[in-house]
Amino acid sequence: MTQSSDQTLSAALASSDAGDLLQTYDLDRSEVEKLLGNTLTGCDDGELFFEQSQSESLVFDNGRLKSSAFDTGQGFGMRAIAGEMAGYAHSGEMSMDAMRRAADTLKSVGSGGHGGVMAEAPMPTNKRLYGDVNPVDDMDLAAKIALLNEIDAYARDKDSRVRQVTASLAGSWRKVAILRADGQFYQEVRPLVRINVSVVAGEGDRQESGSHGFGGRNSYSYYLSPNGLEGGWQNATDEAIRQALINLEAIDAPAGEMDVVLGPGWPGVLLHEAVGHGLEGDFNRKKSSAFAELMGQQVAAKGVTVVDDGTIDGRRGSLSFDDEGTPTQRTPLIEDGVLVGYMQDRQNARLMGAESTGNGRRQSYAHIPMPRMTNTIMESGDHDPAEILASIKNGLYAVNFGGGQVDITSGKFVFSCTEAYLVEDGKVTAPVKGATLIGNGPDAMKRISMIGNDMKLDTGIGTCGKQGQGVPVGVGQPTLRIDGITVGGTAT
Repeated sequence: MTQSSDQTLSAALASSDAGDLLQTYDLDRSEVEKLLGNTLTGCDDGELFFEQSQSESLVFDNGRLKSSAFDTGQGFGMRAIAGEMAGYAHSGEMSMDAMRRAADTLKSVGSGGHGGVMAEAPMPTNKRLYGDVNPVDDMDLAAKIALLNEIDAYARDKDSRVRQVTASLAGSWRKVAILRADGQFYQEVRPLVRINVSVVAGEGDRQESGSHGFGGRNSYSYYLSPNGLEGGWQNATDEAIRQALINLEAIDAPAGEMDVVLGPGWPGVLLHEAVGHGLEGDFNRKKSSAFAELMGQQVAAKGVTVVDDGTIDGRRGSLSFDDEGTPTQRTPLIEDGVLVGYMQDRQNARLMGAESTGNGRRQSYAHIPMPRMTNTIMESGDHDPAEILASIKNGLYAVNFGGGQVDITSGKFVFSCTEAYLVEDGKVTAPVKGATLIGNGPDAMKRISMIGNDMKLDTGIGTCGKQGQGVPVGVGQPTLRIDGITVGGTAT
């Protein structure tokens, strides 16, 4: 970035709260609106998406600041949709000249004889799920470094077996605006933070790790106090140490088919990957999902109810409106085991004869929107978690997960457990390491035999990848019993 553009962006950021983004960059709304209207003639849909952003990350490792990054950004994306075709042009230059170049790129979309009629704009809403706070400005750099140093010292004082501590802060501020050819204009500020602590504990030659993170759409200070979300950084550090020490005692995981109990909260990432992606509208319109053409059919065990809810205040996956201007909502996907809905953006909804569910999301102005999850949740059942564990003769209790892979078309998944235990005669016994869960998403949903009454949301750490785009998401579920899942282990 040149010095002159640096100065322009700094001035824009300084004045960003004074008005809408078009005013910030001295753009005449009527002129922009006219250009967009001409560009979208003959199209079914389209918009201009504007974005201004700040982000930072700090990593403190082994008693020193290992890395520190700060970034600012700006830009727009112009989209034109005609039937199944979507044209997209974007630029980091916020000027009329750049928009005219984008319009020239897209003019062929609506001029090819399609003859579309522009879809109605989303209904505006005054709903706000978070404030206008800028986390990047919430604490000065010295205070952030001091906090990370305090976390490091606290972890080392907590247990002599702690050998390595990594603590990190990541915060971002995004101001987004959406302009449609009919003049509808949507704008909001989207804050986001994440705090993470990882430790390595050791005894003799053996070392094991543990980690815990939390965050959401608010300031750092909102989360960091002991009375804040998840008990603040002290609780996060205690939890990371607890996991590492548990793993020091872990034995090799057995392999084979067994009954598995999933803990509440973050284990919902399995639901997100193995089931959630398969319920996104584009995969079903193209019939590449394992759930395609199953609407109204039993796709999970009785009692299983799954929703995608982007309306929960302050959650990582929540949005007041999606990246097309549609208000987010609580979208039922599976009710009592029956498939009742898909997550939709505007284009796929129209092509499928449905309505947008407020799930049109994009990573940034440089990316085209598509159907994406927000906070994907399995609702509580009526079983006590202790009752579920007591029902297992020989099985596995999976409390935390790491990475995983899923094939959308077949539904096959593989997930690694970062904290898991044997269950023997209804009692949780030895911790195990190296356990992986292997199965098929639709099949696993039908194998759920007990649903706990303890639904819990994750702590605010999820990022979902799809077609090269990453967006913040949330997951949640109660304790679950799944019968006959293949467990890959390390025991010989």
